[in-house]
Amino acid sequence: MKPRQKRFAIIIGGLAALGIAAALVLNAFQSNLVFFFTPTQVASGEAPKGRAFRVGGLVKEGSLQRTDITARFVVTDTAKEIPVTYKGILPDLFSEGKGVVAQGSLGPDGQFTATEVLAKHDENYMPPEAQAAVDKAHEASRTLKQ
Repeated sequence: MKPRQKRFAIIIGGLAALGIAAALVLNAFQSNLVFFFTPTQVASGEAPKGRAFRVGGLVKEGSLQRTDITARFVVTDTAKEIPVTYKGILPDLFSEGKGVVAQGSLGPDGQFTATEVLAKHDENYMPPEAQAAVDKAHEASRTLKQ
């Protein structure tokens, strides 16, 4: 093999290895990508089926039920509601009427099974996506009432 052909083979092999590495990184990134949806978007079918995503809004007053380490509650954006089940210890700041983001997947029965629950961290904070969803739902409900 001539030196020129060796260089060409090395360059082609390097590009192939780089392409394979890029494909593996992008595949890993895509499989770990989790999108945020509001209860209204979930109810309208915009959320992915059979894939993890986040749902956020407010914990509906009077909806929290605890049994051992299983918690059931309802997340609302004041327009629509999504029932959530979570097995584990809820964050200390988790409470009814406060902002929450739950990560998990939606079952065929419409029940959201959370694998992680995130609560607000001070009295003025709500995740930006959840705050925008609540504001949008309030605006939509005001428009419908008029």
